[in-house]
Amino acid sequence: MERTLRAARVATYVYFVLCGTLMGAWVVHIPAIEERVGISHATLGGLLVLLGLGAFVGMQVAGPLADRLGARVVVPVSGVLCGAALVLPGLAQDPWTLAGALLVFGFCNGCLDVAMNAHAVHVEKAYGRPVMSGFHATFSVGGVLASLVGAGAASAGLSPAADMAAMGVAGVVISLVSARALLPADPAAESPYDSDSGSVASPAVERRRTKGRVWLLAVLALMVMLCEGAANDWSALHLKDVLGASVGTAAFAYGTFAAAMTLGRLLADRFVARFGSRAILRYGAATAAVGITLVALGPWMWAAFTGWALFGLGLSGCVPQLFSAAGHADPSAAGANVSRVAGLGYVGMLAGPAVIGWLTHVVALNHAFVLLTLLCATTAVGAGVLRTGSDPARESEPVTSGH
Repeated sequence: MERTLRAARVATYVYFVLCGTLMGAWVVHIPAIEERVGISHATLGGLLVLLGLGAFVGMQVAGPLADRLGARVVVPVSGVLCGAALVLPGLAQDPWTLAGALLVFGFCNGCLDVAMNAHAVHVEKAYGRPVMSGFHATFSVGGVLASLVGAGAASAGLSPAADMAAMGVAGVVISLVSARALLPADPAAESPYDSDSGSVASPAVERRRTKGRVWLLAVLALMVMLCEGAANDWSALHLKDVLGASVGTAAFAYGTFAAAMTLGRLLADRFVARFGSRAILRYGAATAAVGITLVALGPWMWAAFTGWALFGLGLSGCVPQLFSAAGHADPSAAGANVSRVAGLGYVGMLAGPAVIGWLTHVVALNHAFVLLTLLCATTAVGAGVLRTGSDPARESEPVTSGH
């Protein structure tokens, strides 16, 4: 059994890397595709909304399907579709075909995102200890891999279409090969309110309470991922426009944030096992609030880099805990619950850059970051929605017990 669980965990890592790589393969070729199709930055911004819309719809479709058919079916199918859909943006010749390509690719990527997170919850439950943050760390590894492959393809003179087609085919193959190691649907997974749990509330009342708690988790995910999205697009511009850094130096702002976030996610599972998910969310969000406040108010370069590092480190463990809590809230509806949290969080990720952009019409860029301080502080206060008793390390038997 241990070998089976270990193989399932490795396969889940593979799908997270794959999802990050496929999305990264599109991102690294955006400038070339934009030039070939002949669109402005403004038009591209509108088309990216379609990518987000497709992803949101895909998340809402894949979640219930994962509950009904099992993640072992939905994850590889989503991976195959996502790999195949990656070819479409590379073949687009005009704004209309690019719009359709991004809508389809976004849909498939959203399906894979939620399905692999639902399976990650299943693996975490079987392990009996926190492993979710590690999965999310490998998603970032996929983005780095896509950048390296894209740079190599460009140096070799390959067109974006050829590179994306090759990576798409590789994604299809990897999805099919890795499928066998995924865990089957758990026939024992049932709604906690359908069993005799000793609760004085009726099953219907318990369902409403759980659904309400999941939506609270989704709101927290929206706030956290809005902060993350803002950092992605505005960190480098902050150093360049506010502190007068060179373009090369400014680029390190995002690198500092991303590196701190990746490192935090690699370490977060150990801290969750020791202190609980509630503490990670509360103190992580508080640390992020301190970091972004330092960015907003500090007039020195070292303060900005320190602030972005603290911001990334603080946010790193927040989203994995919210996804994990949603999946464990009701094992019989793990996919649907994860899709709600991931979907609303994705809206925040897309809205973050735009919200900060709108605020810059009223205040300076660094002062606009105060909004992020407020969102992080609110998240820290709302961390009580996580039940420490529902942590995987506390609710399941360890893998050595023959779970």
